Amino acid sequence: MTSKTIACGVVGAMGRMGQRICHLLASSPGFRIAGAIESPESPAVGKTLHDVLGIAGCQTVVVDTFGVLADACDVVIDFTFPEVSLSTVDFCHTTKTPAVIGTTGFTADQRSTIEKLSTTFPCVCAPNMSIGVTMLFKLVSDVARVLQEGFDVEVLELHHRHKKDAPSSTALRIAEILAQTYGWDLAQAGVYERRGMIGARRHEEIGIQSLRAGDVVGEHTVLFAGTGERLELIHRAQSRDCFARGALVAARWVLNKPAGLYDMQDVLGIR
Repeated sequence: MTSKTIACGVVGAMGRMGQRICHLLASSPGFRIAGAIESPESPAVGKTLHDVLGIAGCQTVVVDTFGVLADACDVVIDFTFPEVSLSTVDFCHTTKTPAVIGTTGFTADQRSTIEKLSTTFPCVCAPNMSIGVTMLFKLVSDVARVLQEGFDVEVLELHHRHKKDAPSSTALRIAEILAQTYGWDLAQAGVYERRGMIGARRHEEIGIQSLRAGDVVGEHTVLFAGTGERLELIHRAQSRDCFARGALVAARWVLNKPAGLYDMQDVLGIR
C-alpha cells in the first residue's frame, strides 16, 4: 500500500455520489481532490469546491473538460452515466490514468468497449462499490453451489424513485453470478415480470424484480426457496457513504496495478 497522498479527479462531482466522494476524499488522510469535472451546463463550473460544497479550504475549481486531469491526477473516480463514463474511459485509455468506475446501466456493447480500452490502464469497474455487496456476490455464489436441486431462486431490488435504470446493475450482476454457477443461460433463465396465467414456475428460472419508491438508497435480496424452508441473503445500504468508501478503497488499490479490467472482488481479494 502506497504512503503517498493520492491525487484524485472526480467526474460528476456535483452528482449525488460525486458530492459524497468529494466530501469523503477531503476528510480522508492520504487523499486529496486534484480535479472536479462537471457538465458545461452545471452552475458549479468555474467555482471552487469550497464555494459549492462547503469543503473548507478546498480551492479545486470545478471545470467542464478532462484536460485538467491529465497531469494533476493519480486516479480518476467516475460515478455518472454510461455515456459520460465512456468519455472518462477514453481519456484514461489515452493518458494511462488508473480509474474507478461506479456507474451503472451499461449496455453489453458499452461494457465490451470498456474491456477493450482498459488494456492500456488499470480500471476497477463495478456495479456496486460497497464492501457489503461485494461480499454478497461471493455469498450468492457459495450458496448457489450448494442449494441447486430443490431450490428456486429470486432476486429482488428496491431503490429510490429517481433511479433511472431497472433492474439495477447490482441485481443483474447477482443474476449473472447465479446463472454462471448453475450453468444456465441468463437470456433464457431470467424472468423480469410475471403477469397473467403464465403457468407453474420452471426450475431453471431466475426471477429478477424491481421496486422504486421514496428515498431508499438501495436494497438487494436474494431468496433461495426450497420445500419447507427458505434462505434470504439481504444487503441494505443505509447511506451512499458505503459506496463512496468502497470507491476510495478501490482507488488506493488500483493505483499501481497492471493494465486491465478489475472489479471489487479483485480489490478485496475474494475472487
